[in-house]
Amino acid sequence: MVTYSQKVMEHFMNPRNVGEIEDADGIGEVGNPICGDMMTFYIKVEDNKIKDIKFKTFGCGAAIAVSSMVSEMAKGKTIEEALKITNKSVAEELGGLPKNKLHCSNLGADALHKAIENYLSKKSRGEGRKES
Repeated sequence: MVTYSQKVMEHFMNPRNVGEIEDADGIGEVGNPICGDMMTFYIKVEDNKIKDIKFKTFGCGAAIAVSSMVSEMAKGKTIEEALKITNKSVAEELGGLPKNKLHCSNLGADALHKAIENYLSKKSRGEGRKES
């Protein structure tokens, strides 16, 4: 029997920021072929800050809790701050994860970083920039 922290259970039962952002500035998708978990993160960036973040996760309770926690940790942060979110910091925020579920925390941080990389590469190519 796997025991989860109360925080993991809370984020699994009531995940934050679930969904999709239609005109996302960055999208990051990762999957783990071993366990079948899939995560997609969508970010909206304004003034170098993550103004909005949503995710869609297909996976176990830990994967859903991790996605929810990553979205909470990244929301409102600058791009630089969000890039500092690591799988270790996610697991710590959740009050720890069972050893056999630690790979889920890797996915969350990786998906976020991929969404940021996607945003930065679009920005450097000058795509989707709205001049105000």
